Amino acid sequence: MAPSITPVPGLSPTVGLYSQAVPLPVDTTPLFIAGQLSVDAAGEAIAVGDFEGQVRTVFANLEAVVRGSGGAMDGVMKMTTFLVDPDHIARFYEERERLFQELYADGTYPANTLLVVERLVRPEFLIEIEAVAAVASPDATTRESHG
Repeated sequence: MAPSITPVPGLSPTVGLYSQAVPLPVDTTPLFIAGQLSVDAAGEAIAVGDFEGQVRTVFANLEAVVRGSGGAMDGVMKMTTFLVDPDHIARFYEERERLFQELYADGTYPANTLLVVERLVRPEFLIEIEAVAAVASPDATTRESHG
């Protein structure tokens, strides 16, 4: 069974689609995910100049890394989002809301920090997201398969 997000109860409400704090579930191991960019499987930039397209691609790449590591998006505990243009913040929130309706249908969201930076590794990239996810620890996986 995949771990899922459970925010710390009793914290102040958030000003967006995120949790103030999310503890690592029991029997899980943290998975630290490098910043994901809008690239295809060959590492070539895609959706150049298309902010919403880059947001969707970045989330798809993030989900591929999480799933490829044995996790699920509801196990993502923390995201750090980097944007290069403050004018993209509202558009990011809109696109994230559409994506989160599918990824986090129960309305429980990972913790998130949003930063506006001067630029990313290459000028064509408009957004980057890094994350920490909880995946079943090797001992928990062994117990589940033998239990």
